[in-house]
Amino acid sequence: MNVLVVNCGSSSLKYELFDMEREQSLANGICERLGTDGSKIKHERADGATFDADVQMPDHRVATGQAIEALTSDRHGVIDSLEEIGAVGHRVVHGGEEFAGSVVIDDEVEDAIERFCELAPLHNPPNLLGIRAAKQLLPKVPHVAVFDTAFHQTMPRRAFVYGLPWEMYAQHGIRRYGFHGTSHRYVSLRAGQYLQERGIPVEDQKIVTCHLGNGCSMAAVRAGKCIDTTMGYTPLEGLVMGTRCGDLDPAVVMYLAGTLGMSLEEIDQMLQKQSGLLGLSGVSNDMRDIHKAAAAGNERADLALHLFAYRVRKYIGAYAAALEGLNCVVLTGGIGENDYLQRRWCVQGLEHLGIVEDPAKNLAKYELQYTDGIADIGADDAPGYLLAIQTDEELMIARDTIEVLAAG
Repeated sequence: MNVLVVNCGSSSLKYELFDMEREQSLANGICERLGTDGSKIKHERADGATFDADVQMPDHRVATGQAIEALTSDRHGVIDSLEEIGAVGHRVVHGGEEFAGSVVIDDEVEDAIERFCELAPLHNPPNLLGIRAAKQLLPKVPHVAVFDTAFHQTMPRRAFVYGLPWEMYAQHGIRRYGFHGTSHRYVSLRAGQYLQERGIPVEDQKIVTCHLGNGCSMAAVRAGKCIDTTMGYTPLEGLVMGTRCGDLDPAVVMYLAGTLGMSLEEIDQMLQKQSGLLGLSGVSNDMRDIHKAAAAGNERADLALHLFAYRVRKYIGAYAAALEGLNCVVLTGGIGENDYLQRRWCVQGLEHLGIVEDPAKNLAKYELQYTDGIADIGADDAPGYLLAIQTDEELMIARDTIEVLAAG
């Protein structure tokens, strides 16, 4: 079966088509700047052939049509007709407490996703638009929702309940949900297989996964199940990110509003879009730009680099305590997979936890040599494993789609 994976943002639509008999990507692409001037589609086949075009795409329905047209094109397509698409898997950011796994989308599921728009106002609405657009254009195939929050639903209450009056959770659902779950699940599965091959059974596995990109989060995974994660009620909590502040004393918000006279909208904009690496460095939210600025003597950029790594190290230590031990740390995402200095700094000083970087393996002429998506960059004689793993959320969504349909 060929599975089309769709991931909709507020002004974008990413897609990828998989041949699931071989688990091979056939083509992928992105439709950008939806609803504005300058919208375009970028399409790439597995053989490296590319297609770019400026196309007016006022909404997600038109973008979905453009994606399907690219996939079925005589010139740059990979299938002859829509009939070769057997199912569609959709990334959905928030599933609340209602969904601990992926599900076939029916009217009740759509209604639930719409209810959770209140919890994820930036993400669930475009996710829902993408679902409805794809269902219009592909009405005869099953559509499956894969939730970012689902992997974290195995957290115990002591990990997800805030220290607020109980009614805030019981009546209003205010709790820690966690995000990036599809990525954490994919890399923890890959790491778990790697450990099994080296004699560590699943029940003994204690893994910390670090998804480090423009958005950053970590998860503590015991025996394949998430027991804690850094993001909370929203993706704002936890690590310092590209433009998000991460952990913050809530009294700061009251100071910003009461003393500085900022509106809630201004505060939200600052915490979400003007903080993190961008706000600290004053240079960029892109780690590559910050490295260049720090190398040129910019002290704020240097602080941003080391503050970022310090937060990751601190959470690794906290999660080692939560897991009651540690035998593997996984680094993934744009920074985790590509930034050798951050990989080094994020685990510096963790020898007492059994995690030791091998500088020669990690440097690898600045580009890691991945074997089937995994690079072991830990010291050979260290008790624990340090892995860089190339995440593949789209493949995870495609796999889930097949598994849900196979389960009936």
